[in-house]
Amino acid sequence: MLFLLTLRMPIGLALMAVSLVGLYIMRGTNVMMGSARIVPYEFIAHWTLSAIPMFLFMGAIASNAGMVGLLFKAIKLWVGKLPGGLAIATSFAGAGFAAVSGSSVATTAAMGRIAVPEMLRAGYNPGLATGVATAVGTVGALIPPSLIMIFYATFAEVSVGRMLMAGLVPGVLTAAAYAALVLVRCKINPDLAPTPKDIASVRMTEKLAALGPVWPIPVLAMGMIGAIYAGYATVTEAAAAGAVMTLILVMIQRRLNLATLTLSLKQTVSTTASVLLIAIGASLMTQFLAYTGMPFYLSGMVTEFTSNPLTIMAMACLLYLVLGCFLDPLGVMLLTLPILLPVIKDAQIDEIWAGVIFVKMLEIGLLTPPIGLNAFVMKGAVGDRVSLGTIFKGTSWFLMAEVVIMAILLFFPKVSTWLPSLMIG
Repeated sequence: MLFLLTLRMPIGLALMAVSLVGLYIMRGTNVMMGSARIVPYEFIAHWTLSAIPMFLFMGAIASNAGMVGLLFKAIKLWVGKLPGGLAIATSFAGAGFAAVSGSSVATTAAMGRIAVPEMLRAGYNPGLATGVATAVGTVGALIPPSLIMIFYATFAEVSVGRMLMAGLVPGVLTAAAYAALVLVRCKINPDLAPTPKDIASVRMTEKLAALGPVWPIPVLAMGMIGAIYAGYATVTEAAAAGAVMTLILVMIQRRLNLATLTLSLKQTVSTTASVLLIAIGASLMTQFLAYTGMPFYLSGMVTEFTSNPLTIMAMACLLYLVLGCFLDPLGVMLLTLPILLPVIKDAQIDEIWAGVIFVKMLEIGLLTPPIGLNAFVMKGAVGDRVSLGTIFKGTSWFLMAEVVIMAILLFFPKVSTWLPSLMIG
């Protein structure tokens, strides 16, 4: 599989190729063909996964209709006077967009197009401007609706609703930590982030007026999260309602045209096909590994070595940190879960807590070289205005904040499990 990946074969196809060849070698043609025919359908036909294209469509409509730009403008007017105010606004606007997109890459791209040019025009340090916009994309994998959380819950066979709720507090904590880091850095060195003149003279009436066009985003986010949390709707039902409401709201605001709708549909279909192809490959890999007995063998090795949950989770974090530097987060997670889940279950570790830790580590991998997918997405958004080295350097500051956040999540599991434990049903 690693050989195929070095040839730049898509990770979904690499997983499928290795799995099918392995099944053929171990069990013969009939088992291989049977798995190729049955496993993809049985996995993709999972009812919960129907939420994914609807969440993607909702985020695409919100982004292409300009709702993200309005959100950034509103938050900018309210916090712009603080040291590093535009960067702080980027952190919270990114978290807000994550609540309707569920995608790290989409959040990073949106902030790169909208927030970074404005910070650069205001004289912000390029590393700070691109660093905060790159890092805040990781919140998209934690705050509901998180696509990667849905896949984890499906593979781990835990409640999708509880899994989504588990990421809410860590996601908000991450955005707040980023904002605090920006505030401290800019307080110590004001030259990093000059206060724009147009922000310094903003009146309260302008601040209040800016909130008018952005009310749909918090209403949509709180409506979906509240419905899932209270047990009024399943994740799929909430996704469907969110997609329809987003479409209606942008029509009411007269921000929807045929070009925007067509682009959003194309983006939704393309991204859905991409992530589900990886998921099909991972489901075949799961069956192949089950035939080999490797997951149970490795599980026995780990539990013989240590039964301490923190030690096991630390080992898993190290694995994800290394793999996340080179591979796509969803691919890494789906590749490793067949091996790690038996270990987690044997050690009687809370699977919801483990899922939050795994997702968090995968998102940190989006920021670290040599691959650092979010950094490359940011480079694509800003073009030649900022070098890739500057982006990685600016992002490295936020990795220090991640160390603190990870320590909190590891040593205080209740941060992740408290909210799901209160859910109804």
